[in-house]
Amino acid sequence: MNRRVVYARGGLPADVLTVIEESESAAPGHGQVLIRTTVFSIHPGDLQAIEAYPGKAAQPVPAGLEATGVVEAIGSGARLAPGVEVGGCVAVFPQPGAWSQWITADAETVVAVPDELPDEVAAQMLANPLTAVMLRREAQEHPAFGYDGLVVQTAAGSSVGRLVTGICRFHNLGLVNVVRSDRGAAELRKRFPDVPVVSTEDPGWAEEVRKAAGGRPVGVALDPIGGRLAERLLDLLTPGGKLVSYGQIAEEAISVHASTLLNKSLTLRGKNIGRWLSEASAERRASDVATAKQIALELKDQFEVAATYGLGELADAVEHAVRPGKVGLVLVRP
Repeated sequence: MNRRVVYARGGLPADVLTVIEESESAAPGHGQVLIRTTVFSIHPGDLQAIEAYPGKAAQPVPAGLEATGVVEAIGSGARLAPGVEVGGCVAVFPQPGAWSQWITADAETVVAVPDELPDEVAAQMLANPLTAVMLRREAQEHPAFGYDGLVVQTAAGSSVGRLVTGICRFHNLGLVNVVRSDRGAAELRKRFPDVPVVSTEDPGWAEEVRKAAGGRPVGVALDPIGGRLAERLLDLLTPGGKLVSYGQIAEEAISVHASTLLNKSLTLRGKNIGRWLSEASAERRASDVATAKQIALELKDQFEVAATYGLGELADAVEHAVRPGKVGLVLVRP
């Protein structure tokens, strides 16, 4: 039997997600790869999509987009990435229905996992590193980035935030990290002692960012939160600066007067991994996937695991995935 996670309507994931049993997957079809899943990751974005699902589905909707496992069979005509072979460890993203014991995946979403990486890293090897690559590319477009200017990022203690920090340190790029608590700031300073950290728990946090910048212009701000925090980031940007919004943690809207954008010639840019998938060329995707694998190898200590659950503990895993203050992703072994 194959057990997989599905939902039929939008709502709180712990309430609407269910595990169903079905016949084991048949042989993979043309251009497909059959994978026996060993671990899958629960991303906050996965849960947001489930909550926002409109109406009621006629058929159960398969959940999840990223997982790792072992190749059991390869269908005819499958165009395989280097290293993908029967018996090999692979990661898959984006593949609807990744939260399953068996995955029949499109070959183009399957990536070989380096031997040095354990399952816990392989299960989060693609989505977050690709997001970090996307954000760095956005930041690089600003003329001051990497020279006299620097980047400010919020939610810097998150899985993506830690990878962005590691990338900036590797390339010697100026960065100021912003987190929401003094405790989180202390933890991040231990992890990256050479990178300034500011906590928004301090009412004067914006001025602390300016002090940490040391007179260097803030050319780019990376923000997955939105709302009032994003408004404060716009104030910090130098003329010609850019705010890259890649998440929607805050419930309130970003309220910006036109004069704020006009007087400083600011750019407000929305980015998400889904747009990257639809807009990037095949060559770009291949290049970015190779970079994501290298990030996983070089920064594997930053791929924290908050906890690992069994498939029978799905409700607990989903609750933990959105728990304030958690460090790392929640994983499930099906």
